[in-house]
Amino acid sequence: MTDPTPFQPPKQGGEGKTAAGAPAAVLDAPAPPSPSAAAAKSQLWMHRLSVFLFVLISAVAGVLLIILPWTPEWTDNTLLLSYPGLRIVVSNGFFRGVCSGLGLLDIWIGFWEALHYHEQQ
Repeated sequence: MTDPTPFQPPKQGGEGKTAAGAPAAVLDAPAPPSPSAAAAKSQLWMHRLSVFLFVLISAVAGVLLIILPWTPEWTDNTLLLSYPGLRIVVSNGFFRGVCSGLGLLDIWIGFWEALHYHEQQ
């Protein structure tokens, strides 16, 4: 009578053995995480942090660009008092609307990035 699963000794490449050369047991403790795994984890958190900061800065800059052009500080500041031609352009309603539109676009880009964030593993 022949056994359908005959015993085969381990190959010469060291398969089935631990680093010390002893045969590997079934219930050996898992190997500690390698330094590359820790580096990958820190890199993942750095990526998460950079996406969060991008969204935060985009939202804040967008809100400022929406609100600031319609306040008196937009045209009554010391920089524009020196340049009356620039003050006329900046106080134009079309220019203010373009700045507010860029603010909306900035907010849209920030939230789009947050919604479409995927972790790469």
